[in-house]
This record gives sequence, structure tokens and C-alpha cells, in this order.
Amino acid sequence: MASPTTSRTAMRFLFRAAPAFRSKAPRTATRCLHEKATPITASLLQHRPTFRQWHQKMPSSGASLGRRTMFIQTEATPNPDALKFNPNQRVLPESISSQFLEYLTPRSTLAPPHPSPLAAKLLNIDGVSSVFFGADYITVIKDSATPWAHVKPEVFAIINEFMVSGQPIVNTVQDHAGESGQEGTELDSLAYDENDSEVIGMIKELLETRVRPAIQEDGGDIEFRGFHDGQVLLKLRGACRTCDSSTVTLKNGIESMLMHYIEEVKGVQQVMDQEEEIAMKEFAKFEEKLKQQKGPNAAPSTVGKGSLDYVEG
Repeated sequence: MASPTTSRTAMRFLFRAAPAFRSKAPRTATRCLHEKATPITASLLQHRPTFRQWHQKMPSSGASLGRRTMFIQTEATPNPDALKFNPNQRVLPESISSQFLEYLTPRSTLAPPHPSPLAAKLLNIDGVSSVFFGADYITVIKDSATPWAHVKPEVFAIINEFMVSGQPIVNTVQDHAGESGQEGTELDSLAYDENDSEVIGMIKELLETRVRPAIQEDGGDIEFRGFHDGQVLLKLRGACRTCDSSTVTLKNGIESMLMHYIEEVKGVQQVMDQEEEIAMKEFAKFEEKLKQQKGPNAAPSTVGKGSLDYVEG
């Protein structure tokens, strides 16, 4: 015969496992013995919020997250200090006739005729030295002392913020003082001009169809500065402006092609701005000083006057 303890355990198990055996009479609870019994009814106000109610109060974030997410592709350039960012949408407004805008100083991002809030923020990043806007890409150039690991994440965040928020990348204001703060604000130098001679027209056509696409792929652009005494004067922009192999590109690529198709062309020269010429002269002095310290058998540098990467305008 089973003990009373075993019977009570079995009954308790059956009572918990079979709810049908329970009494269906409404259960009541009292606050204390001297108060009148008051049934505790199920009220929505007395229950904690369920998961479903809390989920409904959350904003439907699916669409908003989709609008705030953007795919920005990066491309390496021949210049190790320049990186090309492709946001897969137009960067320069169609109202700007130039193919590019280049911002070399923080002041240029605020000056007319095309101040840029995006360029101002990018140049505010430690290590960024210049910003170049193409029609549908952005090239960021840094100094050689700062690694990309410190610069790239912040550049990504700033470009993404502008693209998804709809903020203007470039503004256009009237230049009352006649001072241009950006490079490339004039008309496209390779555009057709009815006043050009036949030779200049051919030079522009070759530069536009054969040279410019390749340079734009590398995150830069090219300007035609003139044709004098058989010499084609060109100005490289963007990533190509500070690239160590820029002169190699001019001599081995552009010059050879132009001389092959146009017999009047005798050579190509890279035009430098006044600031760049001063910097190159100072660098040449520094190189000469190092050469004297190391001795006459020291290997020459790849930049500086007299080297492959220097062409006087």
C-alpha cells in the first residue's frame, strides 16, 4: 500500500498536469482579513505592456534605414596618398560648366564662386591636404605622414552623411570681388572653341577622347593651358597633381601620342602654379643639401629640378 506522502505527490502531479481537474470557480483574493473580499479582475491597465504593444510603439525603421544606407565604392589611384570615392550619384551640379573643382586650402571651401560645405568638412580632417570633385566622384588627397587607416573612416562617414541627407555638396554664389577660391571654376579648357586653330582643335580632341578618361579613372583631370613653339602646356589636377609618376605619364603617354598623331607637336610640358614652383624649388634645395651630406654617389631622388618628375613651364 502506498504511503500518504506518495499519494499526495502523485495527486499534486496530476493536479498540475491536468488543468481540467481544477475547479472552474472564479478565484478571489483579499487584501487582509478585516477587509471585504474583492475579486482581482484582469485589466489591461494592470498588466505590464506585452512585447506586441512595445513593438508597435517602435518606429517602422525598415524604410528609414534603407534611406540612410549608401554604398560608396573606393578605388586606389597611382598616387598612394590619393583615394577615389564613388558615391554612385552625381557630385558636381549640372549647372557648373567645368568638369571638376579642386579645393587646396580650407579658405577655398568658403570663397566664391563655388563654396563647398562637404569640402570644408573633409579638409578639417587631420591629414587631408586637398579635395577634388569630379562629375561623379570625389578624390581625397592626404599628406604622406598620415596613414589611410586614420583618415578613411572619417571620410566615409562625412560623405555618407551629405549624400543621404540631401545637403548641398557645392553652392554657387556671386563673386563680387573677382576672386576665385577654387581651381577649375572657369569653362572646360578642352571644350570646343570656334576660334581655335586646326592644330589646337586636334590637340583638344585627342586629350578629350584619349587622355581625359584615363586620368579621370585615376581620380584626376587635365587642363589645356596653351600651345607655343611646338610645346603643349598641360596642367594635371586631383590625384595626378601630386603623383610622383605624373611627369612619366606626360612624357611616356601623352607626349608620345600627340607627337604620333600631330606632327606640329614637339613636346609636352607640365605647367605649375606659383605655389607649386616655390615648393619644388625648396624641395630641390633640400635634395641638394642631402646629396652633399651623403656624398656624390648618393642615388638621385625621383622629384625635384633636374629629375624625371620636374618639367619647367
